[in-house]
Amino acid sequence: MNRQLGRQSLRFEEAPFLFSYASIGSGREEEGPLGEAFDAVCEDGKFGEKTWEESESTMQKEALTLAIGKAGMKRDAIRYLFAGDLLGQTMASAFGLKDMQIPWFGVYGACSTSGETLSLASMSVAAGYADTAAAVTSSHFGSAEKQFRFPLEYAQQRPVSSTWTVTGSGAFLLGTQAAYEEACEYRKKADKKRAGVHAIRVSGVTTGKMVDYGIKDSMNMGAAMAPAACDTIVSHLQDFGRQPSDYDAIVTGDLGKVGKEILLHLAEEQGFQLERQHEDCGLLIYDCEKQETDSGGSGCGCSAVTLANHYLPSLENGLLKRILFVPTGALISKISFNQGLSIPGIAHAVVIEAE
Repeated sequence: MNRQLGRQSLRFEEAPFLFSYASIGSGREEEGPLGEAFDAVCEDGKFGEKTWEESESTMQKEALTLAIGKAGMKRDAIRYLFAGDLLGQTMASAFGLKDMQIPWFGVYGACSTSGETLSLASMSVAAGYADTAAAVTSSHFGSAEKQFRFPLEYAQQRPVSSTWTVTGSGAFLLGTQAAYEEACEYRKKADKKRAGVHAIRVSGVTTGKMVDYGIKDSMNMGAAMAPAACDTIVSHLQDFGRQPSDYDAIVTGDLGKVGKEILLHLAEEQGFQLERQHEDCGLLIYDCEKQETDSGGSGCGCSAVTLANHYLPSLENGLLKRILFVPTGALISKISFNQGLSIPGIAHAVVIEAE
């Protein structure tokens, strides 16, 4: 039986397997430190489409198709699909995945969406509601800038606290042991090279609360999200009775340089030293100085592709044993920003372990 821990956490007695994953990016992401690990790359970020929004939809469709293909599955074997993005009414997910004809939950958690979709997919499998569930998310530099910031043609100066929206999509399949074993058998028959020898399981989640420190600067998302990241991480450690040293890495989504410093300071005030374990996807996806991405990367795709390109292969290969994956999000819209409202933050934590 699954266990409720504290006020925010769940521990799965039958931990779902994360048995297939895929990632897609553009030329800028390929130039970064993790570029060689992408399953597919489109240099100009258009993916053969006419608009940025259509391009993002295509990314999601292709990422999920690749993840399904790696597992040797058919689409109708997926019971539920949890997907989201940064666009209004989860536009990229809706138009990208509608032809898949998989029962779909549209999810919005801003840049924390990869953590939210993974949490919900894991909970569904662990509770026995699905043998296999998929989690998909994406972001696109062009579509995000078009929706949330001034048009690029204005050529406004970017402050050092700003982050660069990742053009990328990550797709993940989670399932029961039977689903995992079927995928392994397919790989053997197809004689496909496996990434590693260790099975990956999601053993627990901590659902975040919205935390609002009154930040109103849309070009300083790290400051808006850091308090929520701290709140979720501290709540997780308290609920599970663990210390930061129980993890090989505590991985936030896209706090960037500014948000990272704030997180470490806030956690220290709560009695937790995170400096040794803390890593941030936004600081891993790009070489900030060479690629001139200011404070780092951001967007739903930032944490998703970094998980797929870096952390999951490291878990499969035995380089890591247990990580706490904590994608972070800034809950902002054009309307809320134009009305002068503050930017609440959110963060969702997922415990991912290698057997």
